[in-house]
Amino acid sequence: MTLEEKTAQLVGYWLDQDGVVAPMQGEMTAAADGRTLADITRHGIGQFTRVYGTRPVEADERAAWLWAEQRRLRRETRLGIPALVHEECLTGLAAWKAATFPTPLAWGAAFDPDLVEQVGAAIGASMRELGVHQGLAPVLDVVRDPRWGRVDECIGEDPYLVGTVGTAYVRGLQSAGVDATLKHFLGYSASQAGRNHAPVHAGPREVADVFLPPFEMALHDGGARSVMNSYAEIDGVPVAANGALLTDLLRDRLGFTGTVVADYFSVAFLEVMHGIAADRGAAAALALEAGIDVELPTGDAYLGPLVERVRSGQVDETLVDRAVLRVLRQKERLGLLDDDAFRDEPPTGVDLDTPLHRDLARRLAARSLVLLANEPVTGDTPVLPLAPGTSLAVIGPNADRAEALQGCYSFANHVLAAHPDLPLGFAIPTVREALEGVSAPGTVRFAVGCDVTGTDRSGFDEAVAAASASDVAVVVVGDQAGLFGRGTVGEGNDTESLDLPGVQRELVEAVVATGTPTVVVLLTGRPYAVGWALDDEPDGHGDGAHPRRPAAVVQAFFPGEEGGPAIADLLTGATSPSGRLPVSLPRSAGAQPYTYLHPRLGGPSDVTAADSTPVRPFGFGLGYTSFVVEDLVVDPEVRSDGVLEATVTVGNTGGRDGEEVVQLYGHDLHATVTRPEVQLLGYARVALAAGESARVRFRVPAGRFAHTDLRMRRVVEPGDVQVWVASHAAASRPGGPVPTGGIVASGGGPARRPVPGSATERATVAVTGPLHEVTVRDARIVTWSVVAQD
Repeated sequence: MTLEEKTAQLVGYWLDQDGVVAPMQGEMTAAADGRTLADITRHGIGQFTRVYGTRPVEADERAAWLWAEQRRLRRETRLGIPALVHEECLTGLAAWKAATFPTPLAWGAAFDPDLVEQVGAAIGASMRELGVHQGLAPVLDVVRDPRWGRVDECIGEDPYLVGTVGTAYVRGLQSAGVDATLKHFLGYSASQAGRNHAPVHAGPREVADVFLPPFEMALHDGGARSVMNSYAEIDGVPVAANGALLTDLLRDRLGFTGTVVADYFSVAFLEVMHGIAADRGAAAALALEAGIDVELPTGDAYLGPLVERVRSGQVDETLVDRAVLRVLRQKERLGLLDDDAFRDEPPTGVDLDTPLHRDLARRLAARSLVLLANEPVTGDTPVLPLAPGTSLAVIGPNADRAEALQGCYSFANHVLAAHPDLPLGFAIPTVREALEGVSAPGTVRFAVGCDVTGTDRSGFDEAVAAASASDVAVVVVGDQAGLFGRGTVGEGNDTESLDLPGVQRELVEAVVATGTPTVVVLLTGRPYAVGWALDDEPDGHGDGAHPRRPAAVVQAFFPGEEGGPAIADLLTGATSPSGRLPVSLPRSAGAQPYTYLHPRLGGPSDVTAADSTPVRPFGFGLGYTSFVVEDLVVDPEVRSDGVLEATVTVGNTGGRDGEEVVQLYGHDLHATVTRPEVQLLGYARVALAAGESARVRFRVPAGRFAHTDLRMRRVVEPGDVQVWVASHAAASRPGGPVPTGGIVASGGGPARRPVPGSATERATVAVTGPLHEVTVRDARIVTWSVVAQD
């Protein structure tokens, strides 16, 4: 291969530049200068960037074009190597008329890796049918600050939850023959003050123990074949130029042999944003040496500037060869170098939203909905599920908008927002439409009330009138996902406040003030500070009075194309809520960053008046039936390199069938470095009929207690640990009595209503044997099984 042919394999080419879908896209993208695609690819090309996902194209027509172009590359370039095609696939294939699934934060809320794996397989099958070889998902960043705009792309705030769910998606996608791309390696979500592309100030222990484990799991348990770098700089070193992370850690320690692709423009950003490279050639040299194999989305640095540096002797050509060999191995494995590649005919009659897609989307949406509150309206009967024949006022800016059900990386909000004249191209019933479909004719009134943003309150009177004339009001509020200022959440849409955008809180309070029982549905991409809707808080008038609260609150994290019907099913009782919070529900923006995985000094105490306690804890969620967990039996002793068994009985003590997410927690009592007071060890989603119980057994590798010690080794230390099973992270705290529910404020703040929760007794386990240094290949997955059922 000539040097030009080699570098051509290390870049992508962006066919369309229609709308802004990447940071600084307008400033960074070079024009084709009148050249044809044949001219641009005369030496070949590594990847085609987003063939289907940059502008609205008919799948059949685009597939025909792509097959013809791949054949041209085989026929007219000297080496005859086709292009690898990559696409976004975070909430489904990001293409016009393709199914839109719940956002990853909803995956986390479902606590159901098996279902997420099925979703990944369905998405991968659509991609492979259209000639797409690589998907830019999943996002394995661990949520640290809900002010960050990209929270809706993440799975949760717990590394184990992120790792298990993300690994399941990898398995599903790759089972269909599409390479998954893990992103963003590493530490991206810890950006300063929750601002996108801001510096990261995480220490090496936090990087190793919090941000790295999900990637380890997806690589070793999921076999992920590609990794994308983070835009971040950690302690002053941009990840795109950090060989210690991209080569020493990722390849030498973790054993990764696939391709590392650049997040869009991140090679050029070494010059224009980080300021550590004088020009594109210097940026290319830094990135290539650090370990980035492929520059995306274009070849601004890895084409002419890199060739010039190699020819001048400033860059060793063996670095180019190293990257090219990785790229060619990937293409060979994907069948792109086979003699019969693209000799078949392109697909026709492609259906990107099949009944299977919709069934999976409906099931995942249903399991992701989190019931945060459900108060009695008359007697002991809670407002939900709605009684048959209930007349409804459906109110709010997100009640009748399909876009409100979809995340930032959905095609509708990512691309189609720039094409308001075009339809979505698939069915996506709104909450209003779904409720009208299951209600008696004439029993649903509708009023918008206000917009998602802005201060226009002119619709309040209509909303109040609708609520006053109805038995129950359903107020649907929250976010509009978008990119770089075109929404309230999403990439580039960071926030300084965690209050609901605009005047939406005022709308809710105006409806509640009518006295009509009110159900609030939060359609959001981040958790908001909604303690006012959940807890007793003074009304601010100094007389000790408390305003009325909504009767029920449902949290939905952008539940996708079947989200409206799933919400209607929950409200009417066709399904029982079983989602759990994958992130803590914050008290305020000023309490951030916060994580339930905090050491003792990271929580509330008597030495500070500032209260960081969340309104609702990680793992929290109510249902329409009641569960009890009891009779915990735990091995009294486990070797530092062994497996701990914990068995517990889970019973459905209510009158309805339901599913409980059994959560196993632990705490290392006396480690040589501070450890979290509460740490998720494992979880199990268990379906039980009314009155039924089951004995559930967890098998926990002792490596789940591993941490990075004073010598920066990942170790399991001998000593005592505590283990317990609970319904959420705050249902039991080591070192104190098991609460029956509730967290009180510290520092003299107002008392808050108890947080419901169940917990078993804690068991102390002795970890024995020598200090065990954990290798990256040690098992990290906790297995569970139902060993007996009554």
